[in-house]
Amino acid sequence: MSTPRLPALLVAAALLPAAAHAASLKPGLWEMTSKVAAANPETMQALAMAQQQMANMPPEQRRALDQMLAQHGVKMNLAEGGGVKVNFCMTKEQAENPRLPSGQPGQCTTNQTPVPGGLNVSFKCSKPQSSGTGQVIFDGDQGYSMRMNVDSAAQGQTQHMTVESTGRWLAADCGDTPPIR
Repeated sequence: MSTPRLPALLVAAALLPAAAHAASLKPGLWEMTSKVAAANPETMQALAMAQQQMANMPPEQRRALDQMLAQHGVKMNLAEGGGVKVNFCMTKEQAENPRLPSGQPGQCTTNQTPVPGGLNVSFKCSKPQSSGTGQVIFDGDQGYSMRMNVDSAAQGQTQHMTVESTGRWLAADCGDTPPIR
């Protein structure tokens, strides 16, 4: 089986760090760990297979995937427990004037509403088609947690999933990780 449903998780992973940017967070290198917490059994099975395929990807295919993500300023690795770990760099300017979504491929519209301690976020994207709603809760300027309900289209079918994420600031220096775009 190919990984046609993998983009749904990648869409969510690419979008989620952006949602945290709407608050006053420290610029620099960040790490976000995301995991699909709930989805229909077929989607969960497809995501597990996609993760296994990523882990077993030939080096040249993995390099191509890494290069595609790097164009958006994202580095991705598999996390323990079936999740995805993404490193991204946020510049001082991005921290001062956040944009939603960052790193998200396609054409997207987003809304965000401040709530005590965080944000309510919603988005709708095309190419690939996806939409979602969720909430970000901030832990000062060095961390956040997020829960998003995401709908995406894969193979002509709508996939529903709940994605839980945590983010933490790692360092002021981003090293070789370019800023998110």
